[in-house]
Amino acid sequence: MTQRTERVDELLRQEIGSIIAREIADPRVGFATVTSVVTTPDLRHAKVLVSVIGQAADRKATLSALGRAMPFIQHELGKRLRLKRIPQFNLGLDDTLERGTRVLHLLDELEAGHLPDDAAPAGESLPTPVPRLPHEGDAIDPADAADASGAEAASGDATPRPPGRRRTFRPSKTRAVPGRRRR
Repeated sequence: MTQRTERVDELLRQEIGSIIAREIADPRVGFATVTSVVTTPDLRHAKVLVSVIGQAADRKATLSALGRAMPFIQHELGKRLRLKRIPQFNLGLDDTLERGTRVLHLLDELEAGHLPDDAAPAGESLPTPVPRLPHEGDAIDPADAADASGAEAASGDATPRPPGRRRTFRPSKTRAVPGRRRR
């Protein structure tokens, strides 16, 4: 692969992931992540590998929904990117996370002294997501801030904490482009 096709692959991966996350409102598209895009040297075809968290039926439904959304994604890419040709996309399921998790389970069983079973586990083999524990420097929820300030007053710690959420960047809706008039 040339350096240019690698850059195009990475750009397509980022943009497709952005479109899936922000523009597609299909409820069948659950926890889908674009893991890689591999284009042919002439940029006419590309294989898009998607990792999906969920059961086998959910994965199949997500791939089906993404397949139906590909013309929309191609159209959006045509508006966003300056490429001579937007490739035709072929979707594929990326199961490297599942295989990696399976290897970790096998190593854990060997370390514990058990003989690993040869059969792959039925259903989902990915670990179940758990709620994230709060860490120092995280944004504070306003409801939690009231509870925390009461607890701090009781403990004698009077250090002020920033209220509310973190500030987020919001780009302006209109952008001045040299050589173009505003409508």
